[in-house]
Amino acid sequence: MNIGEAAAASGVSAKMIRHYEAIGLIGPAERTLSGYRVYSANDLATLRFIRRGRDLGFSIEHIRQLLALWRDRSRASSDVKRIALQHVEELESKMRELRAMADTLRHLATHCHGDARPDCPIIQDLAHAEGDDPAPSSRRSGALKGTLVS
Repeated sequence: MNIGEAAAASGVSAKMIRHYEAIGLIGPAERTLSGYRVYSANDLATLRFIRRGRDLGFSIEHIRQLLALWRDRSRASSDVKRIALQHVEELESKMRELRAMADTLRHLATHCHGDARPDCPIIQDLAHAEGDDPAPSSRRSGALKGTLVS
């Protein structure tokens, strides 16, 4: 099957198939005499494996490791489990970070009047991020460090 058919059958775009080939995630495709890529049933299974791994959020490197384990019939399932659980920890950490961001934005939005007045705690929070200069545009050239000029 050609690259378009492989893309349709695997759910991986032709562009990504070429990328996975370029980075060595899949082997080089066989070629017709005219230079077109030809994919086998094994290639299709590999592409589906990669797509499912990406759907689950695995990094390319983790997918590379999982592909090697998939192909190794003498693998220890503990190796696969270790990679999966490491990924679960990464996902849970990201979920905590996203929850904290959502909570902060919800709090700021709750305290924003949302009317015609310019006062807005969301803008104030963005402008006064920790460690940032609270009003960099209001500094006068040559002014002493730490001295704000209004």
